[in-house]
Amino acid sequence: MITLKRGHYLVLMCATIVFGLLSRKITGIPLSVGDGLYAVMIYWLCRFIFFQRSLNFCFVSSLVLCFAIEFLQLVQHPILISVRSHPLLRLLFGQGFLWSDLIVYIAGSAIAFLLDRSFHRSKTR
Repeated sequence: MITLKRGHYLVLMCATIVFGLLSRKITGIPLSVGDGLYAVMIYWLCRFIFFQRSLNFCFVSSLVLCFAIEFLQLVQHPILISVRSHPLLRLLFGQGFLWSDLIVYIAGSAIAFLLDRSFHRSKTR
């Protein structure tokens, strides 16, 4: 039986960041894997921040945040361009809008949500 506490979500988020960064360094791994892990990381972040809220709320929140960041890439304001030129912030805010990223974000958030739900179901058995 697994009981996830707030700190577990922070550990999951950090581990996902490591895997996401590694996915960018290993040749042959599609970029969509890193984008999917980005969505997983955002889901864990939402669970960490909104720990007392429902899993559904965190799932929707993670999608809204991922979609907002992706659509923000369509805005070419000088401040946003300079933010995206920084290597670390480029990882967080992306470089260019892709419709396909939205599908990958849905898949990544759904995978994290289903994992999280399975943890909670095993806890209640």
